[in-house]
Amino acid sequence: MSAGAVGALCRFGTDRLGKTLLGTAFPYGTLTVNVLGCLLFGIFMQIDAQGGGFSKHTKLLVTTGFLGAFTTFSTFGFDTFQFFKTGHAVSALVNIGANLVLGLIAVWGGTLLAKTLGS
Repeated sequence: MSAGAVGALCRFGTDRLGKTLLGTAFPYGTLTVNVLGCLLFGIFMQIDAQGGGFSKHTKLLVTTGFLGAFTTFSTFGFDTFQFFKTGHAVSALVNIGANLVLGLIAVWGGTLLAKTLGS
């Protein structure tokens, strides 16, 4: 439960930072959180796959607790819906594509980074 609280607070801070640095014309804060969350998930899971020795409880604490509260796909869904609802279909599709593609690239990058650092 405390990991989820920390993840939620980190999500809030990261979202605000993304909006401050990149603006509010597009949901950059949400995109930043989702990509960073995917990167962290990829790093953690790769370290575990390389024999990181994480206990079942640690895996749940990090993936379900912290990262589950940190990533914001529910907010992503709402942001995308709002774009469609207000007639900004292109922005909605860009948001979907950016979150999906950059998220997958971040997971891949996280696994590569963990492999490189683990070697």
